[in-house]
Amino acid sequence: MIGPALDVEAVAAFLQTAELASFTRAAVALGSTQSLVSTRIKRLETTLGKPLLQRHPRLVRLTPEGELFLPAAREFLAAHGRALAAFTEEPERIALGISEQAAGPDVPRLLARLAAHDPGLLVNLRIEPSSLLEAAFETGELDAVLVRRIGAGAGRTGEVLREDVFGWFASPALPPRPGAPLPLISLVGECRLRRHAIEALNRSGRPWREAFIGGGMAAVAAAVSGGLGVSPLAARIAPREAVDVAAAWNLPPLGRSQVVLRSQVASARGRSFVRELAAAFRA
Repeated sequence: MIGPALDVEAVAAFLQTAELASFTRAAVALGSTQSLVSTRIKRLETTLGKPLLQRHPRLVRLTPEGELFLPAAREFLAAHGRALAAFTEEPERIALGISEQAAGPDVPRLLARLAAHDPGLLVNLRIEPSSLLEAAFETGELDAVLVRRIGAGAGRTGEVLREDVFGWFASPALPPRPGAPLPLISLVGECRLRRHAIEALNRSGRPWREAFIGGGMAAVAAAVSGGLGVSPLAARIAPREAVDVAAAWNLPPLGRSQVVLRSQVASARGRSFVRELAAAFRA
């Protein structure tokens, strides 16, 4: 005997709300409304005969039944996507650029989630400094970019996804050496934050030296954790065990920055992907 059929849109609403822990963010990712997302999830719970989510004023959590249903929901939507793509002649392509200074160490997890969004969408990814990604976006090489913007960014458009506070992060085991040049850990030379930090040090008259230049955030995080020096980082992407030594070491303030999503994607399918990217990053 065949049981009740699952509504694809209801399962998608549940999955987005569970992963983003918010009806509001789920609605943005789905291009829907909060009330419709809530209604679809209630309909799904009625179909299954189980409560899937615990609803709190500022937080949404999975019930034990929701935890059990979550992997099945992911597979259900993935199978649905594969079925829809079975007769598609060519996958749609989207050229995406992500700055590690914007996304931090979450890039692999973020991409895994996005890959499950639309199996028929072929993503051509570039991970580079924000300055290079912005230039590639302006020339049309990239359809969408996720960048960190320091300063006003005059004349440039984009959706601000979040604001971050900068700090000077180091291993708690690294002792300060008054009078000695600051051992600086940074990304490649094209990194805007690296230039911003060096300018702040020079203005304050603080001597510094290159201690480590990493080709990616994983290398920078390893150098910080290993006690090789101090790195200017957004607090959100600093290694968990690192501490902000700005006050203790009397280092100049670095201010704030914005993480910005710029998109010139035209297709409905591509825009859905971009909404998912924005919602996933906000979460």
